[in-house]
Amino acid sequence: MTGQHKLLAVFAGVVALLIVASLVGALLAQRAASAKSREVIANLNARTKAWWVMVAVLGCAFAAGQGATLVLFAFASFFALREFISLTPTSSGDSSALALAFYVLLPGQYALIWTRQYGTFSIFLPVYAFLFLPAVSALASDTRDFLARSAKIQWAVMVCVYCVSHAPALLLLELPGFDGPNALLVMYLLLVVQLSDVLQYVFGKLFGRTPLAPQVSPSKTVEGLVGGGLTAVAVGGSLWWLTPFTWPQSLALSAAIVALGFLGGLCLSAVKRSLGAKDWGVMIEGHGGMLDRLDSLSFAAPVFFHLTRYFFE
Repeated sequence: MTGQHKLLAVFAGVVALLIVASLVGALLAQRAASAKSREVIANLNARTKAWWVMVAVLGCAFAAGQGATLVLFAFASFFALREFISLTPTSSGDSSALALAFYVLLPGQYALIWTRQYGTFSIFLPVYAFLFLPAVSALASDTRDFLARSAKIQWAVMVCVYCVSHAPALLLLELPGFDGPNALLVMYLLLVVQLSDVLQYVFGKLFGRTPLAPQVSPSKTVEGLVGGGLTAVAVGGSLWWLTPFTWPQSLALSAAIVALGFLGGLCLSAVKRSLGAKDWGVMIEGHGGMLDRLDSLSFAAPVFFHLTRYFFE
C-alpha cells in the first residue's frame, strides 16, 4: 500500500467512525429521558458535528499539499493566540509587542518551516522572541505589572505558535526508509492526541469516580485518564503501519503523546481557571475555542517531533 493509499485509508476510517458516532448520537437523543442526559447528549452531538467540519478542512489541506497544511496550522495558531490574548489582560503599552507577535513572529515561524530552516525554526521564538517581546514593551515606558504582562505574551507565543508549529514541522523531516508522505506523521499525531482527549472524556463520563484535579478541571478523573489513555495508546500502537516505527516503538511514542497531551490540557485548564474562564472561546461548537482543541497538541507536538527527529531521522 502506498503512502497516499494509507492516508486515504485513515481518512476513510475516521469518516466511518464519525458516521457511527452520528447515528449513535441521533439514537441516544431520541431516547434521552432526563434533562441532564439530554444536555450531555446534545453536547456530544455538537462535538461530532464540529469534528465533521474539522476533518473535512484537514482533509482538504492535506489534499492541497504541504503549503496548504502549513497555512491551515498558521491560521489555527493565529486564532489560538488571539483567544489567549483576549483572556489575558494587557496594556496599551503592549500594543507594539502584540503586533510583533501576530504579524511578524507567527508568520515568520511558519515561513521557516516552509523553507526547511530547522536550526533557525527551533530557536527563533525561544530565543529572539523571548528577548525582543519584553524589550518592545519596555520601550513603551509602561511599567505597570510589566513582568506579568510580558510573561503572559511570551507564554501565549510559545504555546500557540512555537509548540503548535511542531505538528506541521513533521513535514520537513527526512526519515530513512519511510516511503510515506510525511502527512502520515501529522495524521498519526493528531489521531492519537484527539482520540486520547475523546476517550478520556467518554471513559470519565461512563466510569469516572475519582477526581484527578477538581480545582483545575472537574471533568478529569483517574478512571478517564487510565481507561481513555490506555485505549488511545493501544490504538496508536495499532497504527504503526502508518509510520516508520515498529509496533513497540509506536506504543512508546503513543504513550508519550498521550502523557504530554494530558499535561497540556491540564496546564491550560489551570490557566483558564486562573482567569475565571470555562473555555478559551466559542469558535468551535461543543468544543469551545480553537485553543481548547489545541491545548493537548501544544504539549505533545514538540516532544513527538523531537523524539522522531532524534531517533529516526
